[in-house]
Amino acid sequence: MKRKLILVFVLIISATLFFSCSGAGKDTAGTSDETVTKDVTMKTLDIVKERGYLIVGVNASNPGFSYLDSDGKYVGFEADMGRAVAAAVLGDPEKIQYRPLTSKERFAALQSGEIDLLIRTATHTLTRDTDLGLNFTVPYYYDGQTFMVRKDSGIKTIEDLEGASICVLTGSTSEANLSDVMASRNLTYKPVLYENTDELVAAFLAGRADAWTNDRAGFMTRLQTIIDPAVYTVLEETISKEPLAMGVRQGDDQWFDIINWSLYGLFFGDEHGITSSNVNKIRNSSKKPEELAFLGMRSDLGAKLGLSNDWAFNMISKAGNYSEIFNKNLSAASGISISRGFNQPWTDGGLLYAPPFR
Repeated sequence: MKRKLILVFVLIISATLFFSCSGAGKDTAGTSDETVTKDVTMKTLDIVKERGYLIVGVNASNPGFSYLDSDGKYVGFEADMGRAVAAAVLGDPEKIQYRPLTSKERFAALQSGEIDLLIRTATHTLTRDTDLGLNFTVPYYYDGQTFMVRKDSGIKTIEDLEGASICVLTGSTSEANLSDVMASRNLTYKPVLYENTDELVAAFLAGRADAWTNDRAGFMTRLQTIIDPAVYTVLEETISKEPLAMGVRQGDDQWFDIINWSLYGLFFGDEHGITSSNVNKIRNSSKKPEELAFLGMRSDLGAKLGLSNDWAFNMISKAGNYSEIFNKNLSAASGISISRGFNQPWTDGGLLYAPPFR
């Protein structure tokens, strides 16, 4: 399994370079220079329906979350979240086009209308919510920032990082958090900044820095692609809260509602045990009013969002519920084995909670 994941990591880098140069790698029809910004008076839902597919900003090289596989197809937890939204809005999870974006590029691409939706490990913060002209959804993944070092470095705690050189992605909350925590503890350090994750990882593995700071889940996915992961260790202390959320432009409440309630739908399916394999049966046999409303068998919840009344049925049947998407990409079965932690239904001790579908 490790050799397979290492091969995937190598292919990710090669495919990313190829598709960046060639303009290929899209999952649906449409040219790279196609105009996607419509009349500003148009709602995003109308733009997406008129175009015929959803445009989502993602990472192209984050194993487990979003990356290009050897066939040039975007796969991963965040990529599949995008497919779930496409299924809810357009009835087809493959009516989607992905735009690879760096941490520095991602918000500008959403602001300009280049993309309809951002799903790229973006932490929801007050400043981002108020200063960028964007709205952020309920979190789809709860994470926290820490550090990776070589085991033989002697670094066991954050205090041991005094005077260290530390790799970090520019334009990320990790960069700001690093500055804050080091200043609060009167520790000096040298930031080694990169815009691209693959370049950062290559530099760290080559010994160009003493440490690397990132979200914990990012380390778990990357460790599976490192040739000798036993050489490295992740510090126990978590220095921040990192609630990852989807982003949309401010001023379009309908689109914001659609994305939020699509996420709630994934949570609801998980909480109620509604999966892609049993959703047909539940829709035809359930006696629970809320489940029937959710699946479009009573009331007009879809119409209130501007969608068909079977939007949630389409999403669950064609993309799965939250657990299905998580397990496919991040569980032990995927070869990555990230613990669910807070990322499970509230009924199981997690933080995923859907408001009533009524």
